[in-house]
Amino acid sequence: MAKKISFQHVVKIFGNNPKTALEMLKQGKNKDEILEKTKHVVGINDASFEVNEGEIFVVMGLSGSGKSTLIRCINRLIDVTSGSILIDGEDITKMNKDELTMLRRKKMGMVFQKFALLPNRTIQENVQYGLEIQGVDIEAQVKKARESLDLVGLKGWYDSYPHELSGGMQQRVGLARALAVDPDILLMDEAFSALDPLIRKEMQDELLDLQNKMNKTIVFITHDLDEALKIGDRIALMKDGAIVQVGTPEDILNNPNNEYVARFVEDVDVSKVLTAEDIMIKPITIDYKKDGCRVGLRKMEKESVSNLFVVDRSRKLIGYVVADDLSELVKKGESSIESAIHKNIPTVSPDTKLTNIFHLIAESRVPVAVIDEENTLKGIIIRGSVISGLVRGGGEDAS
Repeated sequence: MAKKISFQHVVKIFGNNPKTALEMLKQGKNKDEILEKTKHVVGINDASFEVNEGEIFVVMGLSGSGKSTLIRCINRLIDVTSGSILIDGEDITKMNKDELTMLRRKKMGMVFQKFALLPNRTIQENVQYGLEIQGVDIEAQVKKARESLDLVGLKGWYDSYPHELSGGMQQRVGLARALAVDPDILLMDEAFSALDPLIRKEMQDELLDLQNKMNKTIVFITHDLDEALKIGDRIALMKDGAIVQVGTPEDILNNPNNEYVARFVEDVDVSKVLTAEDIMIKPITIDYKKDGCRVGLRKMEKESVSNLFVVDRSRKLIGYVVADDLSELVKKGESSIESAIHKNIPTVSPDTKLTNIFHLIAESRVPVAVIDEENTLKGIIIRGSVISGLVRGGGEDAS
């Protein structure tokens, strides 16, 4: 997987003479000791990590942990004290003013917590702003601005003004403005924090939907663990300017690096993090072209189950059969299972969150089938695997 952003031993110290503080940091002094002796503040402490192309990389931590400083170093709103930041292999800390301007205009978009919309401009004109700065002709500005507004669900609001929109709609405008310049990298600093809880959840879902279409590299800052777990492909957890752990949501929950991380995640509802793929088990199947009723009954007896999942030779899901139906067909002297196949089977995708599977398990007489986009059967979910998944934070591999 291509690396889009690479932090290499980045340090940021705020103060007029950071050299002394930097030396103390190298000697192992902590943030509080350095502040007391030098009156300098350590914003970032030896941060090294990589962001993959096309992923949502979430940086989270408590207030003062350094996360907003970190994101501002990516576009050099803040200059680092030492270390390197590579974007597509180029060290941006060495860029001159003109190179940096081109980087910001062509390769990056930023969405802030405060919407920062221009009140005297229409919604469309707000979105056109970045294109205007780039010198794009007016016809192309209008076309791209409207496409971006349509993408975030604001079609028809082009001529409205910011004060006429709700908070959630205004944040959509901010997102559209960042997307209009078609950046490789989208930086989002507490972008949803000012929104009401329900609108915030809608915006999180909207971002995930947009990412499926756009496949941008997104660095997302938040102090909300549930938000991080929901939208992050990977999460970096910060404390006192240092990166204390980087991993997938499941890594962070199941394998905390230290006591601080463990305390941070101890009250998380794992059902919001675990997916169908995490808890599914291997299905017992029957080939609807090759296998007959007696083969099906024999499999059920051997595996101590009362139903089988029916697939074709490519493991595409057809449906399921139950023991009673197959027994009746055997009594009638029939061998084909075709007439016994039930096709009203509950299915989910591998990335479906466990919290969205509970109702299917409760309502269904048969296990829930886990299928991919091509309808290939990947595994099944039974009540027992849900319970064990909640206890262990994982499940058995399906094959």
